[in-house]
Amino acid sequence: MKSKKGEYIDKVLKRYRKQIDKSDLIKEVKKHQEYIKHSQKRRNNLIKARYKQFIKSNI
Repeated sequence: MKSKKGEYIDKVLKRYRKQIDKSDLIKEVKKHQEYIKHSQKRRNNLIKARYKQFIKSNI
């Protein structure tokens, strides 16, 4: 990423961070830091689904 002439470094860093956040690069890196078994992924998804249903029914 190149900075524009006369642009402050804070502004350039802010633009860079926004670009990284939009690309979801950080989430992808964190996701691959540890291995999660398929059964654990399924269990986590079930827990999330139950929680969403619980929240929806209590509104």
